[in-house]
Amino acid sequence: MADKSKQHNEDQSIDTILRPESWSDYVGQEKVKRNLHIIIEAAKKRNEPIDHLLFYGQPGLGKTTLARLVTREMGASIKVTSGPTIERAGDLAAILSNLEENEILFVDEAHRLNRMIEEILYPAMESRKLHIVIGKGPGARSVTLDLPPFTLIAATTRVNLLSAPLRARFGATFKLDYYEEKDIEEIIKRSAKILGVGIDTEAIEILAKASRFTPRTANRLLKRARDYIEV
Repeated sequence: MADKSKQHNEDQSIDTILRPESWSDYVGQEKVKRNLHIIIEAAKKRNEPIDHLLFYGQPGLGKTTLARLVTREMGASIKVTSGPTIERAGDLAAILSNLEENEILFVDEAHRLNRMIEEILYPAMESRKLHIVIGKGPGARSVTLDLPPFTLIAATTRVNLLSAPLRARFGATFKLDYYEEKDIEEIIKRSAKILGVGIDTEAIEILAKASRFTPRTANRLLKRARDYIEV
């Protein structure tokens, strides 16, 4: 069990090292990047937070990385959470009420937000208002708190499970597609260079074909190949 935990931590650490830190390092998804660039530049010129964004697509296609690149480009800070961890109204209220001005809230696995949480998000996203109920029973009272300007970036692998009212509140929605083989090959080359792995063209092509056109899978295959090389 300890060995598995250690391996998991090492894999996470390597994933962080391999994560692109600039748009030039982020290979593929060209249409998404172009449109995001326009939205970001427009927000900067208006001196406003970027619109709420929704990224959807299969696991491992770069949704989290895109959220972090948008954050970096906007010169903002980011708070990261996930749908399963926001179970009660109080969980969401604690997160929203502690946001800093222009901060980005990234919610992964957004399809796992329950309907009650979604309904609290509606006014938060539209008018930066947080409606909470204090107390229970006859003595309960509703309180409205003003929130600072912020951006919600949500990521999901199952966009159809998000309610239509929630989807409608995002300023822009982007679908991430599977990568072209040439892009996967470029990602493997970049990752191999970072990890100090000597790899030839044939090996790159083999890994790319086995990656299912997904960067995360490609990097994991490269890491396993590195293990065999080093043993």
